[in-house]
Amino acid sequence: MTDKALSHITILDFSHLLQGPFATQQLADMGANVIKIERPGAGDLFRSLTFRNKWVGDGESPNFLAWNRNKRSVALNLKSPEARAMIMKMAEQADVVVQNFRPGVMARMGYGYEDFKATNPRIVYCSGSGYGEDGPYVNRPGQDMLVQGLTGIMSATGQSDNPPTPVGAGFSDQVGAMNMVYGILTALLWRERSGKGQEVKVNLLAGMLAHQNQEMVMAMNFNEDFQRPNSGIGHPGMDAPFGTYPTSDGWVTIAMSPYKTLVGVLGNNDLLRFDDPETLFAERDAVWRALAAETGKWNTEDLIAALLEADIWCGEVKTHLEAAADPQVAHLGLMQSYEHPRAGTVRVVGPAVGFSDTPAEIQRPAPLVGQHTSEVLKEFGITDADIDAAIKTGAAEQGAS
Repeated sequence: MTDKALSHITILDFSHLLQGPFATQQLADMGANVIKIERPGAGDLFRSLTFRNKWVGDGESPNFLAWNRNKRSVALNLKSPEARAMIMKMAEQADVVVQNFRPGVMARMGYGYEDFKATNPRIVYCSGSGYGEDGPYVNRPGQDMLVQGLTGIMSATGQSDNPPTPVGAGFSDQVGAMNMVYGILTALLWRERSGKGQEVKVNLLAGMLAHQNQEMVMAMNFNEDFQRPNSGIGHPGMDAPFGTYPTSDGWVTIAMSPYKTLVGVLGNNDLLRFDDPETLFAERDAVWRALAAETGKWNTEDLIAALLEADIWCGEVKTHLEAAADPQVAHLGLMQSYEHPRAGTVRVVGPAVGFSDTPAEIQRPAPLVGQHTSEVLKEFGITDADIDAAIKTGAAEQGAS
């Protein structure tokens, strides 16, 4: 691999599903040597999960392919003493350990922070959990939608006549992944100054609350919860026209914009009867319906053009496939692909952060289970004889390549 900003960093990645793997993929995109340690046979749980029971190529999970590029897979049985000895041998030279098992699981198997610290005091050990390492929720499952429900975002999303609505993506997990990345990078910077590693703890509950800080500050300081509107208003704390509006062939979004200017574009001065800040909030559902009746007379292309001409903040509402074909997305080169030995050509979203001198890039496809077991273990000084013996006893597995 070419030299990248993090090419000097080696990560032992024990994580699975979304939170941890997305974090380590971002670091791998920046050049980190990410070694994904998986169960022999089944591997990461995401290898067996998919949306709509659809699989890519020869039975590969799109969910797994999404979060595991630029990594190598080593298949080891964590309960085996032989495997543990190999992992600690790798830890002597590693910089970071990442795991998102339930609290206490890794420590009980001999892979907690103190275990790695004893081997390598400079190690940065990052743990991801649902609700932290202790407390009344410590034994609850820390799944994305459950955390969305607990932290207020679901109760603030959707229309009041409908159930609370989760975000249509793994938002809690992805916020957790971002927090893992900045926690790991911060700890690595501290190590440059102090020479010391440390433990980094990230949990979904804290992350989701922190990412709703403006909503939490409003609710706590005024002792009043947000009330969901019963229309297309886009945020429970906002007045009209902020929201989503129909056109004759789709939908558009209109953000913070001068109401009079918007009315001028739509061409119905009767709408000026709502032109009062208190009315635009108190009667926002009625305002939305009145505006929607007018926007529905336009097609999307013409309405967007007219609104942009008037400097109204607006945009089209697109599906995932429409977003993939968006001209700005194409201009930025965000949709990329890689070749996978079983899935064939896999289309993916490329790295989102740009660097002038060390650009992030896709250099490896998502690995097969244990695809790189022998290759990686040799790099850490483990002999062919020891690797072969571990494979024979089931402590390790060499997968297909």
